[in-house]
Amino acid sequence: MKYSRLMRERIQRVNVLFKELGYEVFDNSGDEASYIAGFEGGDGAAGEFYIDVDNKFLEIAYTFAFPLETSEFLQRRLVDMLKICYEFGCYINISKEDEISFSVFSKIYFAGLNFYSLKETLKDFNLCINAVKDAVDIHTENEDQEI
Repeated sequence: MKYSRLMRERIQRVNVLFKELGYEVFDNSGDEASYIAGFEGGDGAAGEFYIDVDNKFLEIAYTFAFPLETSEFLQRRLVDMLKICYEFGCYINISKEDEISFSVFSKIYFAGLNFYSLKETLKDFNLCINAVKDAVDIHTENEDQEI
């Protein structure tokens, strides 16, 4: 794929920073104007990040997917989920098609992007994801084994 010089610099910078923070970056895709990659840390923290040539920020996302049958349960938990996202400075998107998708986003402007700013943003983002998991009673296999 042929990226502009600016996009190549952004992609390289973001990939290096994620790796320096101990995350594995994988499954990159996109087109000339965008770049999408997944990431995962040794602690199980995961998500995707997006770089768009027209935007001046890096966007980090994590998506929860629920079956449609859980809509009443999610409606009861929605206010708590929104409060959690607000508390950690994240924003959300909810969609309902074949399933209910609840996506949590954080972003950081490229002008302020460095090791420490990304580290702190990811810390808050991961705390938010874990708090939302707790709010909807999602537990990983490792957590279930400890109980």
